[in-house]
Amino acid sequence: MRTRVTDMFGIELPIFAFSHCRDVVAAVSRAGGMGVLGALYFTPEELETELKWIDDHVDGKPYGVDVVMPASYEGADFAPEELVGRLQSMIPDGHRGFVENLLAKHGVPPLSSDADPGKVLLGWTDATARPQVEVALRHPIALLANALGPPPADVVDLAHEHGVKVAALASTPRHALKQVEVGVDVVVAQGTEAGGHTGEISTMVLIPQVVDAVEVPVLAAGGIGNGRQMAAGMALGAEGVWTGSLWLTVEEADTPEMAKRRILEATSRDTVRSRSWTGKPARLLKNAWTEAWESEESPGTLPMPLQFMLVSDALRRIGRSDVSDLATFPAGQVIGITNQVRSTKDVMFGLVEEYGEALERLERLTGD
Repeated sequence: MRTRVTDMFGIELPIFAFSHCRDVVAAVSRAGGMGVLGALYFTPEELETELKWIDDHVDGKPYGVDVVMPASYEGADFAPEELVGRLQSMIPDGHRGFVENLLAKHGVPPLSSDADPGKVLLGWTDATARPQVEVALRHPIALLANALGPPPADVVDLAHEHGVKVAALASTPRHALKQVEVGVDVVVAQGTEAGGHTGEISTMVLIPQVVDAVEVPVLAAGGIGNGRQMAAGMALGAEGVWTGSLWLTVEEADTPEMAKRRILEATSRDTVRSRSWTGKPARLLKNAWTEAWESEESPGTLPMPLQFMLVSDALRRIGRSDVSDLATFPAGQVIGITNQVRSTKDVMFGLVEEYGEALERLERLTGD
């Protein structure tokens, strides 16, 4: 397969795989695609360790790093040294009480006294994401992606100075144009079916709109879980696909067993767009947690990054308990077809094989 993105990155297959698991990233790149490590949950020191491991296990194949640098968020004008403290003071006591009552209602125990302090503020801000970018650019990455809006123009320039291409996710044609204006090399057009932060337009409608709006290569994202869907994205004008939820249940994934089990059992109707995770709309696994934040008792969600700071300890407590009713996490509608555990290599080969079968089917339809 050859498109502008395969030529741009020197890869065999225009399949990009977003994952927080380094094993998945390396396996996809070794199989001919482009693994992209989500940096959000790592401190700069942890990210250094993860990327060093990938460097040693990717067999010289290209890979990327994905950061989150939102264009707007609370505290954007705060000094870095006072950021966490000032943001914490902005969280209302009523919201804290709502979270505690929700956990008590479901019998979620507190964290043990020797539990690690956790991370109340991930890379949801410019100040916390830039150190991740600095670490990433010290490694031989091929791609730097921004998961939430157009990256800062100076970050794009810095990546280009290091010979690194830049991609950014878009949920509307207007967003795609803004990204091209700051110099991104690839636009990921992500439909509402996708897991994590996502917009309201479906993939089938969005892809051709973005393709017509920009001249840079476009990757199709949102609901891409098999070769037929990949072929559909390419037929709509995309030059590759960006996948995410597909990799949550592969053998190499470090997805917690409780979460993996729920994904394998879920249907495509078991996700919902909710602000209950970060304050911005994100598609999550639907359960008692997401329903509670939509209930009459809910005080409403807070803007980014306050919402995650409010719930970060609660999510850790839920994850360390056996209260599965409250365990939520980003997941796209494609989980409805991820109903078995397979190796990353098998999933890659399956995508390519089914893609070819889809093309053959279309050829038969149009043949003499």
